[in-house]
Amino acid sequence: MKPVRKVVIPVAGLGTRVLPATKTIPKELLPVVDRPLIDYVVAEAREAGLETIVLVTGRGKGAIEDYFDHAYELEATLAAKSKTELLDELRAGLPAAGEVIATRQQAPLGLGHAVWCAREIVGDEPFAVSLPDEIVPSRPGFLKQMLDAYARTGGNIVAVEEVDRSETSKYGVIAPKARRGDLIEMTGMVEKPAPEAAPSNFRIIGRYILQPEIFALLERQEKGAGGEIQLTDAMNKLNGRQPFHACVCKGVIHDCGSKLGWLQANIALALERPEFAEALNAYLRARLQ
Repeated sequence: MKPVRKVVIPVAGLGTRVLPATKTIPKELLPVVDRPLIDYVVAEAREAGLETIVLVTGRGKGAIEDYFDHAYELEATLAAKSKTELLDELRAGLPAAGEVIATRQQAPLGLGHAVWCAREIVGDEPFAVSLPDEIVPSRPGFLKQMLDAYARTGGNIVAVEEVDRSETSKYGVIAPKARRGDLIEMTGMVEKPAPEAAPSNFRIIGRYILQPEIFALLERQEKGAGGEIQLTDAMNKLNGRQPFHACVCKGVIHDCGSKLGWLQANIALALERPEFAEALNAYLRARLQ
């Protein structure tokens, strides 16, 4: 069983659900309190021990790569003004040279196509996929929990959380076979089923551990829902050929792909910060009266 060393983060999307903000700012750089979305996702991957961050970018997303580079003018200004605390904070989050690699998705052909674009960088080894819309501020993060599960099972793993059955039509859900603790053996995945037809109420979160055989399936994959190459379709083909489990992850995940979800994440994470909690609580109480 080969170790998981790399994570693929697709960041080429247009962010249409949060327009007009994303007309000029990549969705992945929208701030949650004082850090952009992509920072939370990369921090989760690094906490899990993953060594290489593969960004699948597109046109107009160069600022994401810049975020993980030195800002020499800014650093020099902070140093000249003796703002060492801010300077140290900026430098602490920088990856080592070569830790972040970017490749282009040259057409918006779907999540499956975005993952396939990373094939030459990933090579013949298992890898993780992390979607930047969803952030996990708690520790251990979902990727760490999934890698611990992978050490026990190998194969392919998706992260899931339990939702009310009435909400299954909003998500992809798993078809379970057997459960042992936080691991559920799966027989497949169903995209947005009606509550009465849903095989379970475990919705798939944007975290995956996949074997490299998925790339050959994605290369031959026909377009699916929305006229795009769907990752779920390829995973369903791989399921049955290789072990497939769902990991019921512990903790809170914030879906920042919508305006309401992004607002909720800002409030929730700010309330966890000692420097903001008291004043923000007072403000919210006053507004809600």
